[in-house]
This record gives sequence, C-alpha cells and structure tokens, in this order.
Amino acid sequence: MNRSGLREQVFKLLFRVEFNSPEEMEEQCALFLEHEEIEMTERDEKYIIARFTAIHNKLEEIDLKINEKATGWTTERMGKVDLAIIRLAVFELLFDEAIPEGVAINEAVELAKKYGQDESSGFINGVLAKFTDKKKDKMTEG
Repeated sequence: MNRSGLREQVFKLLFRVEFNSPEEMEEQCALFLEHEEIEMTERDEKYIIARFTAIHNKLEEIDLKINEKATGWTTERMGKVDLAIIRLAVFELLFDEAIPEGVAINEAVELAKKYGQDESSGFINGVLAKFTDKKKDKMTEG
C-alpha cells in the first residue's frame, strides 16, 4: 500500500477515537484490521497500528496545539472527520520530519475532499497553514 493509502487507514482509526474510550482503542484497532475491506500486508498493518499509536499517545499535546492555532474554533467544536484529519496532519507537521509540510497539508486536504463536507478542505487548509506560519517566522528571525 502506498503512503496515501496508509495515511487514509490511520485517519479511519483516528476517527474512532471520538466514539470510544482510550481503553477500548486496542480492541477497535483489532476490529478495524479484521473488518477493513482493503487488502493489507502484515507490514501495512504494523505501520498503521504503530502510526495510530504514536498519534494517539500525543493527542493531548496535538489538541492543545490545534486549540492554540484554530482561531475561533476548539477541537470540541470541530466536526469529527475534520478533527481526525487535522490531528493526523498536525502530528506529521510537528513530529515527523520525514514528511514535508506541503505533503502533509496536501494529503489532509485530499482526505477532506473525500470524507469531509464541502467546506472541510478549505477549513483544514486554513488551520494547517497556521502551523507553517510559525516555522516561517522562526526562519526569518535568524
């Protein structure tokens, strides 16, 4: 499975976070892998679970960052699909140096077009752009 496909599967797992307690997520991961209709290799499954776990372990920090940047919005007010996509992208922007900013944002916008509402892609793009502004500001200061 390519990186976009893997990212999409991680998004689907992240979406479940809003409907299950942290204690239930291990079982949710198992159910997800068991019932997902897309064929995945064992390597794909391991990547998806490892990536999801890394993001899930940082959700509190990720949500704090989102709430700082999303002017007029909080994670509690955001749509569940939009929030899952933003969480995934913010993780990539802040904690995964292997993924270029533009790729993280573009992939998030594409997920929003596929799974979100009509205005989701613009909203997500706007929130994520605020994460790149700070990096640009730091670059111009030095």
